[in-house]
Amino acid sequence: MKYLRVLKNNNQISSETVKQAYYPEHISNFSMQMVFSGNSTYNIGKRHLNLYPDSFLALNKGTQYSSKVDSNIPVNMLSISFAPEFLSDFYRTQHKNINTLLDDPFNSTEHSEGFFLETIYPFSGDMKYNILNLKNQLEQESPDDLLVNEYLHHSLINYFKIYHKEVSNKSENLSFLNKSTKIEILKRLTFAKEYISSNYNKNIDLEDIAQTACLSVNHLLRTFKQAYGISPHQYLIKVRIDRSKYLLTNTRYTLNEIVEIVGFECPSSFIRLFKTMNSITPGKYRLNLQQN
Repeated sequence: MKYLRVLKNNNQISSETVKQAYYPEHISNFSMQMVFSGNSTYNIGKRHLNLYPDSFLALNKGTQYSSKVDSNIPVNMLSISFAPEFLSDFYRTQHKNINTLLDDPFNSTEHSEGFFLETIYPFSGDMKYNILNLKNQLEQESPDDLLVNEYLHHSLINYFKIYHKEVSNKSENLSFLNKSTKIEILKRLTFAKEYISSNYNKNIDLEDIAQTACLSVNHLLRTFKQAYGISPHQYLIKVRIDRSKYLLTNTRYTLNEIVEIVGFECPSSFIRLFKTMNSITPGKYRLNLQQN
């Protein structure tokens, strides 16, 4: 099942549910990519990212990428592509003072290409609520362009907040005086996070993560902890536990199957870590969901 909606202002929304598909390398406008079940793989240069339902991928205008789906279960995907003029206008409203916006309300010469760090971001909170409502509108009826554009506007607002939380604020935690150095370090750290999130169920080691981030092992350990408040290993455990919560909520996999899927070697270790992080065992967590 495939859906494509091109608005009058050239904003575009597409969705598809497939088990196997390949989308050759192409260039798009600034876009947000999401999956609501299963996972899809994105190739951006030498970066190979696996996208899951608890995250979304932001791609800047002009980025070349390809993607594919190879799954035993249907993968439901959604893509939002923003027209350059719409994004540029949004960028102006975020960066210009009110007098400038009033004196020159229709300036379309602002450029916003590349102003966000393209990476995987958490799909939760207001962003998830807004996108799910948009998705429901598109599936249940045919809303007019005005309503859809309002949803897209709020998507950018929510993304802007996430960007500042995940990038701007995190860069301030780094102990470097030069702003450009902070941004460069954080960019490399996001590559490390991407690698962990995409390979969380494999036996990855510190050297692999450091090489992906183009940082020495000790530089990675020091700066990762500064930026995110946890070590790479702690982040790996968090990703695994978060993935297990999704599987406990949305699938019928047994506990032992989930342990294997998310990359733990023994159930007892998984149960202990899950309870430490959530104050409840995975079995009771699933039982509570079934009762509610």
